[in-house]
Amino acid sequence: MGWGQVDVIDDDLGRSGSGTVRPGFERLLGLLCDGHVGAVLSIEASRLARNGRDWHTLLEFCSVVGALLIDAEGIYDPAQMNDRLLLGMKGTISEMELASFRQRAQEAIKQKAKRGELFMRVPIGYVRSCDDRIEKDPDVRVRSAIERVFRKFAELGSARRLYFWLCEQCIDMPAVGSASSSERVAWKTPRYHSLLSLLQNPMYAGVYAYGRSKSKLRIEQGRKRVVRTHHRKPEDWSVMIADNHEGYIDWDLYCHNQELMAHNTNGRGSAVRGSVRSGGALLSGLLRCGHCGAKLIVQYPGPTSIRYQCPTRILSREHSSCVMFGGLGADQMVAEQVLRCLEPLGLHAALKAIENLQGAEDERLAQKRLALQRAGYEVSRAQRQYDAVDPSNRLVAGTLEKRWNDAMAVQSRLEEEIEVLMQQHPCAPSEETKQSLLSLANDLPRLWDHPASSHDIRKRILRTVLKEIVVYSEGDSVRFIVHWQGGDHTELSLKKTPVGRHRHITSTETIELITSLARQQPDERIAATINRLGHRTAHGKTWTAARVCSIRQGHGVAAYREGERQTRGELTIDEVAAVLKVAPTTVLRLVRRKELAAVQACHNAPWAIRQDDLDDYLAARARQSPSACNSDQMALDIQ
Repeated sequence: MGWGQVDVIDDDLGRSGSGTVRPGFERLLGLLCDGHVGAVLSIEASRLARNGRDWHTLLEFCSVVGALLIDAEGIYDPAQMNDRLLLGMKGTISEMELASFRQRAQEAIKQKAKRGELFMRVPIGYVRSCDDRIEKDPDVRVRSAIERVFRKFAELGSARRLYFWLCEQCIDMPAVGSASSSERVAWKTPRYHSLLSLLQNPMYAGVYAYGRSKSKLRIEQGRKRVVRTHHRKPEDWSVMIADNHEGYIDWDLYCHNQELMAHNTNGRGSAVRGSVRSGGALLSGLLRCGHCGAKLIVQYPGPTSIRYQCPTRILSREHSSCVMFGGLGADQMVAEQVLRCLEPLGLHAALKAIENLQGAEDERLAQKRLALQRAGYEVSRAQRQYDAVDPSNRLVAGTLEKRWNDAMAVQSRLEEEIEVLMQQHPCAPSEETKQSLLSLANDLPRLWDHPASSHDIRKRILRTVLKEIVVYSEGDSVRFIVHWQGGDHTELSLKKTPVGRHRHITSTETIELITSLARQQPDERIAATINRLGHRTAHGKTWTAARVCSIRQGHGVAAYREGERQTRGELTIDEVAAVLKVAPTTVLRLVRRKELAAVQACHNAPWAIRQDDLDDYLAARARQSPSACNSDQMALDIQ
């Protein structure tokens, strides 16, 4: 048309004008400001800017630099009042028309959602039927994988643990196949966010939901940005149709799973109980301060000690902790209360455990068997394709032969894995095992305290029956208000441990024994003596010289010094035997017959004989016995 330089701008094609950054339009405005543009041509001028603000900005720039606006209907000069008015009206009408279209589309979407017929994407495990409804996937392997996820989550109680378990067991999960693949479902290594989305989707509970997220608008860098708020409460959903289709779980179990995952979110702080963590504190996450409402924290001052404490002191050094107490006694008290409530269900639980051992199949074995069935189908399919082609056509037959070989390799690998799993599969429980389980059902405390019972299992049992425990500090005791899951409440009381006392205290008998032996033996000999007697330290360990020394110093007992016994005039059995010129066993006979006075602190301790008692014995024997013929020989009347 006679223009010397034409620049075609099509960068914004396929881009929405509602707040999205449009590089083409931004470049157009830049060229207008530089004065390099004489006219702007468009099929429809009012749709050039796509929204009212950009449209009026374009009109203002064109009027300043004297550029024309040209569309299929005419030529406009924004500097002229009439053309400016006409362009403004066309822009307003176009914007209203666009808003009307958008509103109609949104209302149509809402009406279809209210009927339960709007499916943006069918979740894995479901397929769309011919009447615009959804039903369970006919593939048994897909259905069993989905059911396994919900069943194992109920067992583990954590999406993260479920993810790690699936990865450790090498169990693949179904996913939507790629567009380039002919298969509708692809089996892949599980991903954490995919599992989390599956557990949070109400479609698996047979509920059709629309409006689970809410959109919010923000202005960032002069542009509109849409931000979605997820995890709205079910009562706030726009559409919720219960029993819309067949679900993998019921609605009550879905709500329980959502509550459990919400409490596992440790980032929410004291608002939730938190997930089950490592450590020996059984009440971790269940205790809440009755004075300030904060969730009590757990501290481990020693390898075998536990302390629950209100975090007030940690957050503010100016205030003391509202409540602080030892955790071992509290754990035992609450556990005993829970076991008393669970005792009537012990027999039922044992019978259920026997049924599970008899009828349960290993999860990996079930998964591999389904995969083997699928592999067998792939082998048959590849064989049929190979048989249908002319073998002389190597361009096609070679590819089909490779597919057949690959399918048979996968089948062989799965058969080997199943054979290994069958060898590792546990046998059915014997009658002895059944009787052991039934006996444990009648003695839940023994099962609870069994070394094989992990802290993780105990914590999950407590969280299943307990909702929360509110703690109050009242003088020298702590009051517990136990809130059960059913809505009942129980009040318990625990005496605080006095300051300076703890549960690891050496017995008084052992301390007295060390005190008496310290006057006769060094620490090494004392440790050997009390170890032979079966005495142990407060922590259940054997005695050493260092531990004996620690007890002595703690109770102000002096250490044994060489020559101390001689200073007190005390002799040992060997020394007395040397004086009497007899064997030590002979002296022991005299002591047992009480003819010679001697003192022994305990069994296996050395005998102590005073010099005065030995002199008295010698004088008595000299008066009673006849004089010996040999002056160097003494006669003893020993029977």
